[in-house]
Amino acid sequence: MMIRRPASPSQSQGNNGADPPTVLVVDDDPSLREALSSLFRSVGTRVELFGSAPELLNSRLPDGPSCLVLDIRLPEVSGLEFQTQLGKAGIHLPIIFMTGHGDIPMSVRAMKAGAVDFLTKPFRDQDILDAVAGALERDRQRRERDRAQSELQSLLRTLTPREREVMAFVATGLMNKQIAGEMQLSEITVKIHRGRLMKKMGARTLADLVKMAGALGIDAPGK
Repeated sequence: MMIRRPASPSQSQGNNGADPPTVLVVDDDPSLREALSSLFRSVGTRVELFGSAPELLNSRLPDGPSCLVLDIRLPEVSGLEFQTQLGKAGIHLPIIFMTGHGDIPMSVRAMKAGAVDFLTKPFRDQDILDAVAGALERDRQRRERDRAQSELQSLLRTLTPREREVMAFVATGLMNKQIAGEMQLSEITVKIHRGRLMKKMGARTLADLVKMAGALGIDAPGK
């Protein structure tokens, strides 16, 4: 089965085009699904309900902050197996596991694989609400980081090879005169390249440019 991904950060139209925060609930117990749906909707959170992992696999994942409330014991594909499938597909939704039969090894395996919480049924309403609030905030922050990284990559593609080389040297802390010596250019030429690349990257200060280079993993030429 194919997991239908949301649009990538570069394809998304920003916050205005994104889906609202969404909780995806996967549990084979209809009464529990409806109870959780009512609970989450009571605090203004959008909910999508699924009776099994394949149902979710065949749906479109939300293009907005999301988390997965997942029963660890499901028909066909277990919650732990589904967690593994999502990881292999490069989908990193925060997962809150629910179980009525959980044991320590199972919870340890789930948490090591990236689950953000593990709740034993029956749990208090406030416990699941707190877990979901934290998971949605975690996913919101991840999406912001991904969006910022995508924007930096787009800006980087506007640079000429010379400008990229100058950026790499600037990131190591070299002065214009030193960069000129390394690149066998005049100092004024290096200044021109640096000014242009800072404008293209939207860097207001040299410190901003150095941070951008670090975020992009740019090393000095030859490394």
